[in-house]
Amino acid sequence: MINDDERIALFLDYENLAIGARDGLGVVPFDFGPVADALAERGRVVARRAYADWSAFDEDRRLLARAQVELIEIPQRIGGSRKNAADIKMAVDAIELAFARGFITTFAIGTGDSDFTPLVHKLRELDKRVIGIGVQSSTSALLPPACDEFLFYDRLPGVEPGQPTRRGRSRARPQAVPVEEPADAAVPDAVPDAVTPAVEQPAQSDDGDPAQLVTRTLAGLQRHSDGPVLASRLKRAVLRKDPTFDEADHGFRGFGELLRHLEGEHVLELRAGSAQGDPEVSFSEDGSEVDEAFTLLVDVVRLLQASGQRPQLSGLKDKLRKRRPGFSEKRYGFNTFLSFAKAARARNLIGMVWDQDTNEYLLHIPD
Repeated sequence: MINDDERIALFLDYENLAIGARDGLGVVPFDFGPVADALAERGRVVARRAYADWSAFDEDRRLLARAQVELIEIPQRIGGSRKNAADIKMAVDAIELAFARGFITTFAIGTGDSDFTPLVHKLRELDKRVIGIGVQSSTSALLPPACDEFLFYDRLPGVEPGQPTRRGRSRARPQAVPVEEPADAAVPDAVPDAVTPAVEQPAQSDDGDPAQLVTRTLAGLQRHSDGPVLASRLKRAVLRKDPTFDEADHGFRGFGELLRHLEGEHVLELRAGSAQGDPEVSFSEDGSEVDEAFTLLVDVVRLLQASGQRPQLSGLKDKLRKRRPGFSEKRYGFNTFLSFAKAARARNLIGMVWDQDTNEYLLHIPD
């Protein structure tokens, strides 16, 4: 039932996120789509509010309006008063909503500023689950441990970093979270599946193939689920990502028929669920297609290595697509090409070494 889903209220300290994404990742304007997708996998977002002086974020304002985010204006002030006004307004609104809307189970707080730690503590004291969202390079070390779950924007599927800039001074606290190696999203795919912001282009538009939307959503649900993923839950999550999704547009009479089609292609596996007509959905244990994809990766890396090159992860997906047009790691349940490559490394099919000089992964075939 839909009432089993979490009801989420999203509050964005927008200037903190936008400046952090610009300076740390080179993402301009801020792409809200990956945040919306991550929350859609966790529940229904019933309120979306973003706080900023919108005169400084004209393009962002249009994109957020299309994503149904309520824009809260914080007028320009001098010095620290503008920061305090935004922080206080956002904290007061969140507490007010917690009391006024008792059905809200989860608050998603988008910021890296440790000043919001008391708000997080108070919301949890009110028996609300709190999900934090922040850019890793501008997130205080104090904030993530205070939350029930913390999502680094850098690691969300769909984030495509550009060239980081240092054009302004961020309100965020200095980064103090240790990082052992770059996050999955830190290395962009050579040919992104979607180069326009997700709020303008529905998730299902990747190659016009509904399988990519379904498998990507299933992968997210499996990562954050304690139990089996039922078809009904998968369909609700798909619709939260793309409300326009209709399996009939792709020639299927129902969502169950689409799932059975994907099972026939050895993409998914269906098992009897707790209720008749609502099967459990998982990725197929028949790894033949995944093995073929790994074989393709190994062949391309071996060919580049034999020609005297040191294959880099950036640009490699393009080379795979030249050998197999339409290749996408999402078909096999991987949200990013880097996670696909790491899975191959875990199987000892390839080696990967981070090169500090090029800020890039270098690949090779193990001896």
